[in-house]
Amino acid sequence: MKKRVLITGAAGFLGSHLCDRFIKEGYRVVAMDNLITGDLKNIEHLFPHEDFEFYNHDVSNYVHVAGDVDYILHFASPASPIDYLKIPIQTLKVGSLGTHNLLGLAKAKNARLLIASTSEIYGDPLVHPQDESYYGNVNTIGPRGVYDEAKRFQESMTMAYHRFHGLETRIVRIFNTYGPRMRLNDGRVIPAFMGQALRGEDITVFGDGSQTRSFCYVDDQVEGIYRLLLSDYSDPVNIGNPNEITIGDFAEEIISMTGTDQKVVYRDLPQDDPLKRRPDISLAKKILDWEPKVGREEGMKLTYDYFKSLSTAELNKRDHKDFTKHIRR
Repeated sequence: MKKRVLITGAAGFLGSHLCDRFIKEGYRVVAMDNLITGDLKNIEHLFPHEDFEFYNHDVSNYVHVAGDVDYILHFASPASPIDYLKIPIQTLKVGSLGTHNLLGLAKAKNARLLIASTSEIYGDPLVHPQDESYYGNVNTIGPRGVYDEAKRFQESMTMAYHRFHGLETRIVRIFNTYGPRMRLNDGRVIPAFMGQALRGEDITVFGDGSQTRSFCYVDDQVEGIYRLLLSDYSDPVNIGNPNEITIGDFAEEIISMTGTDQKVVYRDLPQDDPLKRRPDISLAKKILDWEPKVGREEGMKLTYDYFKSLSTAELNKRDHKDFTKHIRR
């Protein structure tokens, strides 16, 4: 019989790509999303597939899935600052109550659970690059704390279930990931810069541009997550691209790539915004035989081509009502 996997946050950017991967690998996929930040258009191509089913549900409430479940991937959470600053309570709840509910489901189904953690658990790091042994430098009461602390609590509860109940768990710490299906106006660096380029606006850099990020293409990220799920390693693992670039240089790259002539304008850096971000992926190389394959130039072109094709649709949000027949409540 085919293995069955539950993916939460399935209509989001990463969740939808994971749905594609598991369908491709021959799994039966149960997709779950409350659509607070996800979009059904990311997974509508899967609706006709006999091995795909979708549930419109908020995992912060009790989660029930009939039948066997072999794997659970918990990717339900706002991931961009615009989202989690706008809905801070929901962000905290999905990281705490949602994780608790899915751990309970995994225990009841004897399923392996992988949770999506984040590089944000390192906060504004005092160690560079960041490896999994670093505990982080996080402001618990700052505006970003609703996301950072939700993820840190998520890791703690997951490890408690692993140690106390013997539950099979995996933790992926995701560094900045990009690619098709990102929301054009979600506030993260790449869609923000590309959206401004598409509209002919100046590129807005927060801070002086010296802060750094390391961008991982979505196909590489999904491959790392897939390998981690099927591994026998239960402690957190960084999955990201260690190719680091300053935000100022990256803005110039976007202008050059798009062939536009905008200026770069600078604004005040938001509170607690990390000044450095680069993963140490030595552990992923060792235990997963994984490292990123897609270079930034190739990945950015694929992503920009996607944004160019969807810019009108993104600016004029599509109606989900045509898909209601596929939703199970």
